[in-house]
Amino acid sequence: MPNLPDLDDDRFGGDRRRQRLHRFKQVPIRFLLPNFITLLALCSGLTAIRLGVEGRYEWAVVAVIVAIVLDAVDGRLARLLKGTSRFGAELDSLADFVNFGVAPAVLIYMWSLNGLRSIGWITALGLAICCALRLARFNVSIDDPDKPAWTMNYFTGAPAPAGAGLALAPMYLGFLGIVPDGHDIMWLVLPYTVAVAILMVSRIPTFSGKTLGSRVSREYVLPLLGLAAIAVVFLFTFTWQMLTLLSILYIAMIPFGIRAYRRDKAAYEARLSAKSEVQST
Repeated sequence: MPNLPDLDDDRFGGDRRRQRLHRFKQVPIRFLLPNFITLLALCSGLTAIRLGVEGRYEWAVVAVIVAIVLDAVDGRLARLLKGTSRFGAELDSLADFVNFGVAPAVLIYMWSLNGLRSIGWITALGLAICCALRLARFNVSIDDPDKPAWTMNYFTGAPAPAGAGLALAPMYLGFLGIVPDGHDIMWLVLPYTVAVAILMVSRIPTFSGKTLGSRVSREYVLPLLGLAAIAVVFLFTFTWQMLTLLSILYIAMIPFGIRAYRRDKAAYEARLSAKSEVQST
């Protein structure tokens, strides 16, 4: 009578273990899609550098703006699909440094600051370095367990995408014809670039859009969709005018962000004080 295989044989146990390991080694698509968009943003940022070297500054700035849009999409998509991961966070941070630190610094240097030679290059380096420091500080703050929930409504300093958009604002004016040539205003571009770099690493609170838009009342759905559609149309039709306007609005919102942050902080401290008084009694 032929010997039948024993179900407890090591071969069958090994097969089951291999099947379990194979299943665990498979990565869900929801983890891959946000990282793919991050890589697309990185490609856009690197392409901006190439276009700047070729002297096609308008398309180079457009490539940086595309990277900003993709950076806003990948994070929200990861949270929506519950596909956040440590790998994705590190990849996003590295891509942000290239897209919003290196690319804007190279573009603003070639467009204007190269007329100042070493001083202009040092200024461009400062912009890129401040972006790297800002990203490093942000990565460390994510792991802070004692951070109050209300602080999620604010950034510390200007985020890297906003800093890149602000740093390129003189180029918007050049594309509009308000500034004939970047070298004509290089002594104005230099302190402005320094100010943007300092804003990124400063402790100034700025509004964060990460907690906005999670839920919208029904009566506001159609108006918001209409406004968003109009804004997109204007951005495509009057690109440089809209980007200039957005830069001005962002700078104008900084004092309101500081005031709102102080108000929320005072309210939080008042709650803590009241809670401690109740516990002491």
